[in-house]
Amino acid sequence: MLNPCPLPGLLITATDTGVGKTLVTGAIARWFLGDGARVAVCKPCATGCVRRREGLVSEDAEFLAHCAQTRHPLDLICPQRYAEPLAPAIAAQRSGRPIDWEAIDRSFRLMSADNDVMLVEGIGGAMVPMDDKHIFLDVIAWLRLAVVVVALPKLGTINHTLLTLSALRSRGIRIAGVVINRYPTDTPSTAEETNPRAIEKWGKTQVLCVVPEAHWQKDLVQVGLVPPGVASAIGTVDWADLGKPARRR
Repeated sequence: MLNPCPLPGLLITATDTGVGKTLVTGAIARWFLGDGARVAVCKPCATGCVRRREGLVSEDAEFLAHCAQTRHPLDLICPQRYAEPLAPAIAAQRSGRPIDWEAIDRSFRLMSADNDVMLVEGIGGAMVPMDDKHIFLDVIAWLRLAVVVVALPKLGTINHTLLTLSALRSRGIRIAGVVINRYPTDTPSTAEETNPRAIEKWGKTQVLCVVPEAHWQKDLVQVGLVPPGVASAIGTVDWADLGKPARRR
């Protein structure tokens, strides 16, 4: 349904919705800008969009656009938008507007023409249904980008993260690593302190960085502001190296 992404880059998914994919993706976009790259950002589909005079707008896509300092219009960055905060397949069915896969493919093609790297933010988790036949895991497999999994530090994250990693590996998808987001810096629990190492051990992957809990309000969308603690944590990783295409054997 989608062609492989023409640019090197990363796809950022998560163990669940509301884990912080948007903030992490925006911070990575800022990192690439600082590295001198021209950054394309894409959120192929968004639900829970707000209605404005110009139509439905994804605030997540708006934030990413500011972070990447892109000139691409929002309807190219997020070509499929729905008002109800539901899984895409359900939101599309209830709105009577099926997902237009050709529009998503067109976005990737057009934004790849004048950029150096592509960052794709997922929707929900890997198993979220997109339409009657496809889940977001299919989208990840089609695009062939290395995947960053955003997870929370709390109790239960080991199970959620290992399930996500297992699903990705079942399709031969390259995993760049895990980002632990919203880590409490003051009084972390024993579970929060030990979960990152447990994820590395049983998930057979790398925890790329631990991002501190940050107060991130919706009004920051308008300026694409990444909290300093978040930017600092993201800055410890060489994202350009992770986003390089895999070498052929």
